[in-house]
Amino acid sequence: MSMNRLLSIFASLMLGLAGCGGGGGETTPPPPPPPPPPVTKAEAYQFLNQGSFGATEAEAQTLISMRPEAWIDDQMQELPSLQLPHLQAVTPPQFPFQLHADRVDIWFRNSLYGEDQLRQRVAFALSEIMVVSQLGALGNLPFAVADYYDVLAENAFGNYRVLLEEVTLHPAMGVYLSMLGNEKPDPVNNIRPDENYAREVMQLFSIGLVELNIDGTEKLDQGQPIPTYSQDIIEGFAHVYTGWTFAGAPSFRQARPTPFNQVIPMQLYPGFHDTDSKTLLRGEVLPAGQSGEQDLSDALDNIFNHPNVGPFIAIRLIQRLVTSNPSPGYIRRVAEVFNNNGSGVRGDLGAVVKAILLDDEARPALAMEIDGKLKEPLLRLTQLWKSYNATSNSGRFPLNAAYILFGQGPLQSPSVFNFFSPFYAPPGEIRDSSLVAPELEIATEYQNTLFTNYMFYQIFALNQTNGTLADDDIYINFEEEMAISNDIDALINMVAGKLLAGQISDTLRQEIAGMLARVPETETAIRAAEAIYFVVTSPEYAYQR
Repeated sequence: MSMNRLLSIFASLMLGLAGCGGGGGETTPPPPPPPPPPVTKAEAYQFLNQGSFGATEAEAQTLISMRPEAWIDDQMQELPSLQLPHLQAVTPPQFPFQLHADRVDIWFRNSLYGEDQLRQRVAFALSEIMVVSQLGALGNLPFAVADYYDVLAENAFGNYRVLLEEVTLHPAMGVYLSMLGNEKPDPVNNIRPDENYAREVMQLFSIGLVELNIDGTEKLDQGQPIPTYSQDIIEGFAHVYTGWTFAGAPSFRQARPTPFNQVIPMQLYPGFHDTDSKTLLRGEVLPAGQSGEQDLSDALDNIFNHPNVGPFIAIRLIQRLVTSNPSPGYIRRVAEVFNNNGSGVRGDLGAVVKAILLDDEARPALAMEIDGKLKEPLLRLTQLWKSYNATSNSGRFPLNAAYILFGQGPLQSPSVFNFFSPFYAPPGEIRDSSLVAPELEIATEYQNTLFTNYMFYQIFALNQTNGTLADDDIYINFEEEMAISNDIDALINMVAGKLLAGQISDTLRQEIAGMLARVPETETAIRAAEAIYFVVTSPEYAYQR
């Protein structure tokens, strides 16, 4: 037998043995991957401060046992906690604007104790992107404002295209940005379509001012940013948004707000809609003769399909939930999910939120100074309230002056540009490093003083030891801290555990210990209050990791 023949037989034998797992036994399956490492308390707090209105020890334990992805899936199944039904059940006050106190009350209740924490947090983020405010033209339309927030909550995990249309046709937005009552051109009476909504829906809600790459960086032409739209395009969209006003009126000009029609989509009155052709984004032209409904649908599709929308929404939501300065890679990964959720669907906000919260950059293994963001004042307040079981004897949270005390309140922005700009960079190290810190725009000396004073009053006066609380006084409970206040280390550990996941610097610990040593052991309430106050007014608490 030749050597070549022997080699052939040997090779065939080896192949046969390999195919049957080595001569008769089945192939041993590879070992399963090791289980993921357990979620630490610090990681749970970090995650919950991004995806809820503040981490608490109980919620952290739930997250640790479920793990983040399962927690997100569970939260997305929770029904939205709504505001409008609450307002409709309230005894009507003398003046409609007085109902805004009830609207703010139910916002706090839902944000603090609603089962749909993630949905409420995303709705709040959306309310800072697609802004309306009770301050101004909506002052006497509290039902419209409440229902607008409900639309954001109901669509928090829905499709952006659906949300864009519901926002466009909502009377709250119609009044706030003057699309409601917008008429076709009438040169004889010097009437021209209002351009307000046409401009802001592009600049603030969808595509921004300049063309973007998918990673959020600016596209350049000869070193200069490329504008996304021109004045002609603004005018084209302004003509699209004509003929809409409150529903159910005998005529366009007789339309007036009622408790009913301020919470349903605006109605088209065809005689006031411009049916000429209209120039839109990226060279698209709507043909003349279309109905107002068709013009609107085509125009919103035109915006929705612009390539800027994915990175634009990615940046805005990442900034509101996770970090002020996301990397281009982080933006690109989220924008790609916006463009395609894995099943060929564009604009799936639920998939976008999940991508934001589960991205490696949301909780990086190696922390850097540019990670995270400053907590918004309202989020610092709600975390304190959640951690110390805030309530009132009436069960109400009527803090309608939130925007004065904290520089922000629910749907209480001073303008359509939100409480702060996403591009704000304070002078100094941050600006010099080409970074942004949006929330610092309202961290003025005046506003910080108001916030600190409110926290002092909340902690030292509005607590369970005060026997003269009014029915609507919102108070906290720190009986647990009082019970161990004679042990300074134990007290600091308990407060830091509740508010900082136990991550407290030596400097802050020493400052608190020095103060507590000056307070007699018999002053248990003062000791507990001092420890809490020091933490909630510290930079460590204000920083969202």
